[in-house]
Amino acid sequence: MKKITLLSLLMISAISVNAQEPVKVADEKKEVKKIEYNKWTVEATLGQAKGIRPYSAGYFSSSSGFFGKPEANSFSLTTRYMISPKFGLRAGFHFDELKNAKNNGSLPFKMQMIGFSVQGVVNASRLFDIESLGKLGLLLHGGIRVDAMTSKTENTLTTNQNYNNSEYNGGLILGVTPHYRISKKMSLMFDVSYQNNIRQHFNWDGSSAAPNSNLSAQMITTSFGLTYSIGNNDVHGDWAVVKENTLALEEIEALEKRVGSIETLMNDTDKDGVADYLDQENNSTAGVAVDSRGKMVDLNKNGVPDEMERYFNSSSKDGAKTDAVNRFINDGYVSVYFDSGKTKPTSISIEGIEFIKTYMKNNPSKSIVIYGHADETVANANNDKLASERALAVKDILVRSGIRAARLFIASDNDDSSGEKKSTDARKLVRRVTFKILE
Repeated sequence: MKKITLLSLLMISAISVNAQEPVKVADEKKEVKKIEYNKWTVEATLGQAKGIRPYSAGYFSSSSGFFGKPEANSFSLTTRYMISPKFGLRAGFHFDELKNAKNNGSLPFKMQMIGFSVQGVVNASRLFDIESLGKLGLLLHGGIRVDAMTSKTENTLTTNQNYNNSEYNGGLILGVTPHYRISKKMSLMFDVSYQNNIRQHFNWDGSSAAPNSNLSAQMITTSFGLTYSIGNNDVHGDWAVVKENTLALEEIEALEKRVGSIETLMNDTDKDGVADYLDQENNSTAGVAVDSRGKMVDLNKNGVPDEMERYFNSSSKDGAKTDAVNRFINDGYVSVYFDSGKTKPTSISIEGIEFIKTYMKNNPSKSIVIYGHADETVANANNDKLASERALAVKDILVRSGIRAARLFIASDNDDSSGEKKSTDARKLVRRVTFKILE
């Protein structure tokens, strides 16, 4: 039950978080927003793309170093949405034009690519808890990219460069993006991305790739760009202070405490069907009918619950002796009541004495202790005497009913402070005599 209740409450909390609506915190009596960062970001980059392989003989990207001479031949425009402060999605368009650099020794070629990519993004600064870098940030990204690849390399008499022919290819893209916040909502970014096409039948120079290399095309792109955070928050989403998780944990702990307190209230120690917080008699005998307050039903008001009385009377005819009856007497459910300051039992309490007399006659080997009680409305010294006299009065009745005095012992429990002094009904319940069976 507890898990179901918590799950329902957490689902409601999750919907509220995604909607970015203000939520009232009851204890603080004020409104706070669970999400305090901008989720949307627009990014634009300009840089250099280099095809690593494959090339046909006489063609290559660079003869001086890995990247060769810098040139701006790659452009991208993307948008990013952060699902959470640490994880998000990026989608956008790309344009690349690969060609030989002047005087690099390669035969001339040109390959144009127009593509679309969908990638997952990780805010590594938050993921690895390195936000102490201040204005510096770090993003990791990876996903898929699909391109329309068109050869712009002229055909010659000896080679077919597939001039103006196009094909669609796609592959995996991975990258890392350090960036630096230059204003509240804008940052300068540097990106290095690696692309591995798993379906490319052209060489980067435009010729048809050999069968053994048309699944291993590789390209690397380096670029600079700007990112702009869109939203009502004044600070860029990648740097904004996020209180979402802290608030959620505080709410979960509060909900757990509330559910725990409800479960405690609903405990039923004596298994009588009445929760403890409503049960006025939290140790009732198992199987005995109780009322809505958890008290065993005693319609004739003789101090003995009716159901137990009927059971005992029917059992006594057969001389049956049960542990349930012994416990019933020892736990104080058979009582003899008295008016204030009196030692003579009330007329209705005589049936309680009759109950004990029947038990003693059916169990001749048993002895009992008779405990006298008094309320605390009079002086303690008088209470002790009054309690003893009440016990003696009950003993005398039992002796005159045929029970040997040697089987009856008396004791005084002095005053009983368990009830409220100002409650007349509560005082009646503590002016009594109870019994305990000696084994």
